[in-house]
Amino acid sequence: MSQKIGLVGARGHTGRELLRLIAGRPDLELVFASSRELAGQAVHDVAPEIADGLIFEALAPEAVAARGADAVILALPNGAAKPFVAAIDDAAPDTVIIDLSADYRFNDAWTYGLPEIHGREALRTAKRISNPGCYATAGQLAIAPLRDRLAADPHVFGVSGYSGAGTTPSRKNDLEALRDNFMPYALTGHLHEQEMSRHLGLNLHFTPHVAAFFRGIVATVHLSLAEPITRDALIARYEAHYRGEPLVRVMREIPEVRDGADLPGAVIGGFGLSDDGRHAVIVCTLDNLLKGAAVQAMQNLCLSLGLSE
Repeated sequence: MSQKIGLVGARGHTGRELLRLIAGRPDLELVFASSRELAGQAVHDVAPEIADGLIFEALAPEAVAARGADAVILALPNGAAKPFVAAIDDAAPDTVIIDLSADYRFNDAWTYGLPEIHGREALRTAKRISNPGCYATAGQLAIAPLRDRLAADPHVFGVSGYSGAGTTPSRKNDLEALRDNFMPYALTGHLHEQEMSRHLGLNLHFTPHVAAFFRGIVATVHLSLAEPITRDALIARYEAHYRGEPLVRVMREIPEVRDGADLPGAVIGGFGLSDDGRHAVIVCTLDNLLKGAAVQAMQNLCLSLGLSE
């Protein structure tokens, strides 16, 4: 028997990926897709993977809560999830909610869903799951195997494709503004900086940038170590940490955007090391729309519903 899934915020780049991923699983059934902009259109016209017959709807929070879904995925902008969560809490508290915004990533009542680092046990019983940010996923995957060996604050230099800026027009997804250009932004206090610091238990520094490619993220992480390490030992530590994790690949070479784009997982590599063995540089690349959003949401969803990732 398939689990009934509702999707709110189906118009965006991540919503489109979620439609494809849900359609690819025989144990999941999409029972509604909510989008104000697409209301009245056939879901099949936007996502041919979805069987014909389902229509995009503009559903109010109370209507979403009343639809009887086993799980609801909220793929909404930051700040928009609260009314839907409140309605589901009131009318259907046993419904699983996966929230892709940042609204509940700092809420201890919610389970933070990065399975490869923060574990799966809590997710298997969770009803309220906050999906990590795309940069935050890449940064945490790059840092986690060494977080107990650090001598100073980590520094993360992140570059994202312009799909990370969403579909609402801005300079960060304006192809003319990005042409022959490279944009630093949010030089201090970025939300993902706070997110990584909180969930790794570190004081972390992060500078995001956007470039003129569509999808993908590269996070270059500088780590000062309390004790020296050899490059072979450094690589072995990462291989051991992610052994058995099918969505994380460790490589010796420096991964590039194209190594992670369009793939469901993350690639970690580079493993630069100073002569004294006390400063490591790790590179993580992933697809911001997949492991950085939709694939991770599917992992969290399936763990909570007792299904195979």
